[in-house]
Amino acid sequence: MSIIRVTKEFAFETAHALWNYDGPCRNVHGHSYKLFVTLSGEPIEDAGNPKNGMVIDFGDLKKLVSEQVVNIFDHAVVISNMVERENLDALNKMFGNVLVVDYQPTCENLVTDIAERLKPCLPDNISLHSLRLYETDTSYAEWFADDNI
Repeated sequence: MSIIRVTKEFAFETAHALWNYDGPCRNVHGHSYKLFVTLSGEPIEDAGNPKNGMVIDFGDLKKLVSEQVVNIFDHAVVISNMVERENLDALNKMFGNVLVVDYQPTCENLVTDIAERLKPCLPDNISLHSLRLYETDTSYAEWFADDNI
């Protein structure tokens, strides 16, 4: 059997601010993120299995990514834990969904975080091949498993 890659697209709205940044992205602002999740595996070869011929049911992939990524980041304000405590307290009062992370919330670091959230949740016979996270229509960061061994 052949190894096949399958990809599903997701979308979510997230705001962030870059701590100690020297440009306009130091201010809270939002993006309409598009995430492409590509998995790799062998399609099931079992005529009696309702998933016969699939690497993964796209519905199962949607559920997984929704639980581990979209439901967490959608309509959240993502802020580095390096922000001063009083500013974090003010953000928590102002916004209902503040996600404090242990990294600078750039597109590059977000896609790495997403990879780490997804990898342990995949079935044993399926691997995360790559992620592509669009921050704008013309700017994205990519994560590839082969680059991160």
